[in-house]
Amino acid sequence: MLGVSGAAGLAVLGAAGCQSDDSGSGGKDAGGNKPGEVGSQSGRGESGKREEGPRLADAVLGANFNGDPSKVTFAELEDVSATWLRGFFPMDDADKDSIPGKPQIKMLLDAKERGLGTSLSLKFQYKGEAIPTPGSEAWKTAFARLDKVLPAVMNKIDILVIGNEPFLETREEDRDRRLNKFYEKLARHVVAYRDKHSATGTRLYMGALNHIDWEDGKTAATQRWMDFVKKTKGIDGVDIHPHVSSLAGAQEYIDYVLPRMRPEQKFLATEFSLVLYWQEHMADPVAAGFAEKYPETKGMQVWEVLREATQERFTQEQWSDFFAMTPWLRKQRNYLREQVEMFRKTERLALAGYGVSQDEAMTVEMTAEKKPWMLNSLFCPYTVRDGKDGLPGRNTTWIGQFRELQKKS
Repeated sequence: MLGVSGAAGLAVLGAAGCQSDDSGSGGKDAGGNKPGEVGSQSGRGESGKREEGPRLADAVLGANFNGDPSKVTFAELEDVSATWLRGFFPMDDADKDSIPGKPQIKMLLDAKERGLGTSLSLKFQYKGEAIPTPGSEAWKTAFARLDKVLPAVMNKIDILVIGNEPFLETREEDRDRRLNKFYEKLARHVVAYRDKHSATGTRLYMGALNHIDWEDGKTAATQRWMDFVKKTKGIDGVDIHPHVSSLAGAQEYIDYVLPRMRPEQKFLATEFSLVLYWQEHMADPVAAGFAEKYPETKGMQVWEVLREATQERFTQEQWSDFFAMTPWLRKQRNYLREQVEMFRKTERLALAGYGVSQDEAMTVEMTAEKKPWMLNSLFCPYTVRDGKDGLPGRNTTWIGQFRELQKKS
């Protein structure tokens, strides 16, 4: 059911986050709700009714399902004490069927009903074709799709991000003023819609910058992007996606966007990870200690071990041992905590989103060259056997930090 299977009540405590213990039970209500019920404190006032109005994100760490909510359940979100949920919607999918019934949007609307804060990025995919130009059929189609989506999400979703990864979802030759003009027009259209319909319950951000830490990542187009963010009053800030090889790379993103915004504007980091660091080590030999404990992995490279996990899921102990016994993973065992603390130290973070679950695309056709996104996720349904509690296997390195960081959000 699109990742909305029954769960005990979510004890959502707004920006203050949820309290949890080390048992993995998350923020369950003491009253013992029936399966599938939402707890009386989950986004509800003294009357027990769900509180209306926008949720304001302030230094929050949320859970991110990207474009695939099928492997995410509210039981999992409760387990990690998540208070916010983020996903993106491919705008091509707006051409048919009801928008509120689309898996990504339905998941977020259901999350909103359960008291979670919600963030949606609108993904305009032009990687294989020219970006639309004014007056073209493609231009008209893009705005027709936008007009179908806005009524379904405005004043319902807390944060709407205009563009997912614009500088990656267009052809390289279009990543100039043509990209800027298209997204600026989209943004003005969204701002005008919000003003016309008094949809003040939805905050607006411009979509994510990528590769700002690369030599060629800062361009005239990224500068114009930030100029537009700064001068447009209806825009609350910008999103960044620091998928990097080091914390220093993530700092470059922060150093780039903060001086280019108005003092009251904030940033999102709805995706972030060390995936490029993990990728550097895919051809490394498996750690000696791990190979000694699990002899079937002797002589393998890291990517081959991961491929084995996708073909026959590891036990929880084996997956946890892989992280604990692999030196380059162990070196970064505090990454999630350190990265979120870096974001929060700026006092300009609205919402960061961390990957909640592996999806199928991460795990098929594993090679030494493929980005190992599977190492980021809190839950690991494709590489770890399910737990006795019925939830997917976990990444025990990240999950405790995620819960802990909810208490500070």
